[in-house]
Amino acid sequence: MTDTPQFHCGFVAIVGRPNVGKSTLMNHLIGQKISITSKKSQTTRHRVTGIHTEDAAQFVFVDTPGFQTYHKGALNEALNKSVKDSLGSVDCVLFLLEAMRFTSADKEVMALLPKKTPVILVVNKLDKAKDKLTLQAFIDEVTAEFEFAGVEVVSAKHGQRLAELLDQVRPHLPESMPLYPEDMVTDKNERFLAAEIVREKLFRYLGEELPYEMNVEVEMFEMDGALRRIHIAVLVDKEHQKPIVIGKAGEKLKKISTEARLDMEKLFDGKVFLQVWVKVKSGWADDVRFLREFGLN
Repeated sequence: MTDTPQFHCGFVAIVGRPNVGKSTLMNHLIGQKISITSKKSQTTRHRVTGIHTEDAAQFVFVDTPGFQTYHKGALNEALNKSVKDSLGSVDCVLFLLEAMRFTSADKEVMALLPKKTPVILVVNKLDKAKDKLTLQAFIDEVTAEFEFAGVEVVSAKHGQRLAELLDQVRPHLPESMPLYPEDMVTDKNERFLAAEIVREKLFRYLGEELPYEMNVEVEMFEMDGALRRIHIAVLVDKEHQKPIVIGKAGEKLKKISTEARLDMEKLFDGKVFLQVWVKVKSGWADDVRFLREFGLN
C-alpha cells in the first residue's frame, strides 16, 4: 500500500521596487488578469491575492505595492507598511528584479527581506540580458548581497519560465489542505475588481499627468437581473486636477469608462452599466482614517 501524496499550500509574497513587473508576474502565474499593471510607480495600492491551484499544491500569491521613498505622506507610509506586513506572514518570498538593473531602490527592498523565510531571487525581463555570461555576472552581484533560497530568470510579460519558477517555490509550501476552491483565482470580490479596473485605465491613459493623490471609490454596485450597475467616483485632492482626468469635452473620462466597462464585462462574463465621475476630496491622501476605510492602513 502506497502513501497518499501530500497536498501543499502556502502564501507567497511578490516584492520589489515600483514598476518592476510584480503585477504582471502574478497575472501570468494565475492565468488571469486581476492585478492592475502600469508603467507608473505604485499602481498596486492593495495587497491583491492571486490563487494558482495544481493537483498537489495551491499557491496563494500576494502582490504588494512597490516599496519607495520618493513620495511622502500618509498614503505612501500606508503602502510601504503593506509591503513590510506582507513579508511577516508568508511561507516564501519572490524578490523581483529587472535584469541588468540593481538600483538603490532595489537595495531598499532587499533590506526588508526576512532572514528566516525562503527568498527566491526572480530576475525579470530576461530579454534585457545581452548574453548568458553578462546575466550570470549580474546574478552573482546580487546574490553576494543576500542568501537566497534559489534563483530563477523569467519574462513576466511573455510568461516565460514560470513553470520553472513554480518548481522552485513548491518545496517551500507547507503540507496543508487547499485554502480556496480549485477554480478560484482571487479572494477579492467583484466590487474590488471593478475599482481596480478603473484605476488601471486612469494610470494607462493619463500617464504622467495622473495625480499621485488619486483613488477610486465604488459608490454603487448592484445586480439588476444579469446586468451589473456600477457607479464609481474618481477621487482627486485638488480642484485643478479634475480637468486632467476629465479631458477636453470629457474625452479622456469617456475613453477610460468605455475601456473599463469592456474589461469588466470580460472578467465578470456579463453586461455592465458603468458610470464614472470625478470628485474632489481634499487631503484624503494624508488622512489616516480615510486610508483605513479604503483598506490602505
